[in-house]
Amino acid sequence: MTLPRVAVMGLALCTLLACSSVPRIVKEYRIDVQQGNVLSQEMVSQLRPGLTRDQVRFILGTPVLMDMFHANRWDYFYSLQKGRSGEIESRRFSVFFDTDGRLVRVSGDVAPAQPGDTAVVSETRNREIDLGSLPADGSMAMPPPDEPGFFGRMMDSVGL
Repeated sequence: MTLPRVAVMGLALCTLLACSSVPRIVKEYRIDVQQGNVLSQEMVSQLRPGLTRDQVRFILGTPVLMDMFHANRWDYFYSLQKGRSGEIESRRFSVFFDTDGRLVRVSGDVAPAQPGDTAVVSETRNREIDLGSLPADGSMAMPPPDEPGFFGRMMDSVGL
């Protein structure tokens, strides 16, 4: 009578142990998880001292953190976790305003692009950028306006 009980218990134990190990023949797909604001060099290079809060929000997007204890500071965070490797890339960018709500300075991981510089500077991490050295009047050369396309010309010919 004890032999069948031991055999049943052994079979149940072997069944449970077989369920705990999964062979890694097939790898599951893991997605890349992106969170926060994606800031490019072009976006940062558009910032000028004296911009209002609305203009900065239009250029950079809505900040991730608007702290009530630091009302004159907006923080933009970005995090990317790669699915396969699991490595995490994170960036931080802060925008500072004066008491009138005008842009004064910025700091963070993204460096401003110079007018003739097309290369992205990746080794500059966590530095403060003085926007006072940039021309406040926007005297940099602007690209020519785009010519209207097919539908734009059609609307102009109709008078709309």
